[in-house]
Amino acid sequence: MLPKYKRILLKLSGEALMGDKNFGFDNDVIAQYALDIKSIVDLGVQVAIVIGGGNIYRGMNEAETGIERAHGDYMGMLATVINGMALQAGLEKIGVYTRLQSAIKMEQIAEPYIRRRAIRHVEKGRVVIFGAGTGNPYFTTDTAGSLRAIEINANVILKGTRVDGIYTADPEKDPTAKKFDVITFQDCISKNLRVMDMTAFTLCMENKLPIIVFNMNKPGNLLKVVGGEKVGTLVKG
Repeated sequence: MLPKYKRILLKLSGEALMGDKNFGFDNDVIAQYALDIKSIVDLGVQVAIVIGGGNIYRGMNEAETGIERAHGDYMGMLATVINGMALQAGLEKIGVYTRLQSAIKMEQIAEPYIRRRAIRHVEKGRVVIFGAGTGNPYFTTDTAGSLRAIEINANVILKGTRVDGIYTADPEKDPTAKKFDVITFQDCISKNLRVMDMTAFTLCMENKLPIIVFNMNKPGNLLKVVGGEKVGTLVKG
């Protein structure tokens, strides 16, 4: 198979790593993700990854927890590094070379994020996992994913979720919801479809970076997307 994309940024949610659990990791999910990522690395696709931290820390209501927003966001950034380490271990277990880069310095476990170094790693076939978001509070991991994708000149953002694309409404709540195969950035905004947070979405729109939303929990889907098959929903200019 000849891949359609040479360099991708894969955005994964932290919640997806839980599988059926209420907290933490499901080893089977990590193993499946690792195998799917290996399948595209073996094709020569250059891969970078951003993972959320929602399985470990979810930004709580300040009124309930007493934790101010900025402080809570830093806690969430640390959670993304833990997730990055878990996925890194899963990938290296099956022979995939990886690098974990953190936007917050923690030299003992991750390289600092350096754009040129990250590009060099992916050019050499290593999977680069970006941890700690952007390093700034008030920005989501979706925004970190969009920013890093643009910085490393990725061809596309692949947003791996639990649903198989973008719908007119939440398909888990509304059985009449219809799926889009292709949709424009402008249509997403006018229809108020929450693909990503607006900061992340606007970054992609302004830099003409397409987004594909697909079900990452179905084994083999990542390979199909990279091969150009019509899986999920493509958002483009």
